[in-house]
Amino acid sequence: MNPLDEDRVLQDMTGWLERAVIGLNLCPFAKAVHVKKQIYWQLSLATQEGDVLDALRQELTALAAASATERDTTVLVLPLAWPEFLEMHAFLPRAERTLRQLGFEGALQIAPFHPRFEFFDAPPDDPGHKVNRAPYPALHLLREDSIERAVAAFPEAEAIFERNLALLREMGNAGWQALGLGPSSGPHLR
Repeated sequence: MNPLDEDRVLQDMTGWLERAVIGLNLCPFAKAVHVKKQIYWQLSLATQEGDVLDALRQELTALAAASATERDTTVLVLPLAWPEFLEMHAFLPRAERTLRQLGFEGALQIAPFHPRFEFFDAPPDDPGHKVNRAPYPALHLLREDSIERAVAAFPEAEAIFERNLALLREMGNAGWQALGLGPSSGPHLR
């Protein structure tokens, strides 16, 4: 098996951010932190739960210690973890417990992304699942105060999720495919 090309993985994730998250305005708050280079991307090759938890602890602690003007948010990219979404879903309560144990509840939060993300109340082929789909499994670590400021500055922030679902359903799966997102074929392996 060839080792992963870490640079290619991060390029795939940045492309997803630029073309889907920012390009489709799925998160109206993402563009500002991206332009200001306040998103910290950390790639971990962890495959075992304990190693993923270690990486998560490290990144939560680093984010909490950093100035928001330098690092407003962190994306922990885990390309070798959780081949199936249900594995990631089963892990999320442990991630939340880790956040609480570190004393970051109310200060930080974790948002999951996975190439096969599914909402359990929607059909498997619903384009709305793509709201939380990324080329690789990732845990997005966010500051609560940054979220509160962004929501206060954005009129009708509570409508973002519903607008995103409507947009993705209108685009359909073919429209999402046309964005050219996902892991690069071939070149991501050395």
